[in-house]
Amino acid sequence: MSTRLRDLLLGAALGILVSLVAFLVLRQQPPASMPSSSPPLEASAHKADDGTVGTQAVAEEHAAHRQLPSPSAEHSMVISPERLQSIGVKFEPAVRRPLERAIRTVGRVEVDERQVSRVTIKLEGWIDKLFVNYTGAQVKQGQVLFTLYSPELLATQEEYLIALRSSRTLGKSEFPEVAAGAKALLEASRRRLLLWNIEESHIHDLERTGKVLTTLPIHAPRSGTVINKMAVEGLQTKPGDELYTIADLSRIWIVGDIYEYEMPLIAIGQTANVSLSYAPDAPLQARIGFIYPTVDPQTRTAKVRFELDNPGERLKPGMYTNLELKVPLGLRLAVSKDAILESGERQIVFIHLGGGRLEWRNAKVGLRSGDWVELLEGVQEGEHVVTSANFLIDSESQLKAAVGGMPGMKH
Repeated sequence: MSTRLRDLLLGAALGILVSLVAFLVLRQQPPASMPSSSPPLEASAHKADDGTVGTQAVAEEHAAHRQLPSPSAEHSMVISPERLQSIGVKFEPAVRRPLERAIRTVGRVEVDERQVSRVTIKLEGWIDKLFVNYTGAQVKQGQVLFTLYSPELLATQEEYLIALRSSRTLGKSEFPEVAAGAKALLEASRRRLLLWNIEESHIHDLERTGKVLTTLPIHAPRSGTVINKMAVEGLQTKPGDELYTIADLSRIWIVGDIYEYEMPLIAIGQTANVSLSYAPDAPLQARIGFIYPTVDPQTRTAKVRFELDNPGERLKPGMYTNLELKVPLGLRLAVSKDAILESGERQIVFIHLGGGRLEWRNAKVGLRSGDWVELLEGVQEGEHVVTSANFLIDSESQLKAAVGGMPGMKH
């Protein structure tokens, strides 16, 4: 073995020996740079000889436990005003304010059933001449729609003329029974004509001229729009056949579906804004006229009927509209929706207690109205809640809680 190699091995062995001795020496001494907050039990035992060492140690431990922060303190933190300003924290008092609930749905324009008339006849015949010959035509009340030829009507008119002549002749009879019979026959013929909707003026013309009407004019029962037409020239008709449907569209219905949980908020007489998808900035006003008594078992909605005037017939049956009701809820304790921090199943608010001290609380929220949220529990009226930078404060509070829970970081 060379002299150089022997020197290297000897130096290495000496270094290991020195390190081992240093390790053993340091192991026997407590670290000077990490003083304990309370002396260990062994150290206290060396300072007393009267047997009270154990009692003193237990008392110190109990005192330390009594100094732990209270539950409310665990929910609070202190941030300097400069720090609050730098992260943009803003406060707002919780006050009672008028809230309203917005209910939105889609409505379908329908004809007002009270403004609809159906043109039918009460005797058999044929349509002779048609004057209103297309769907959508505007008609006036009393306007002639078509003329009807009816052999039955001709026969009844002839019977009436015979009864009229008999009444005039036999009315002067010296036998009262004969005069009464002639008069009764005349009245029976007259009632039959009236039951067929023959106007009084036509009967008077029949009495004056003695000429029967070969065709009977049928008039429009109301002013409006023809929304259904079955009449054509030459069509044979029977009693009860619907030949026209005329609707007055100057006033219409809008039927919307309202969810059952929203039903307690609405009532007959409330108003709603009606808007069209192509003209959202020009809403109309409608009033609730009827709430249907049943709920659809599939959609869990009930139909609600809104009524409104329709000048110019801007709204047409079959159209869809947007409906919005704003229901006043009265005064409620509320804060800005930005003050509520959603945390899983909980809602949290931060309360500013003054001097940079913040406290977080669990809150129970109620109705939401636009930018406001009703508070049911957790905040008292007049307390200031944080409305901005909530997430930063929440992150900082969680960071401090995590650091405080690390071993050796509690003081």
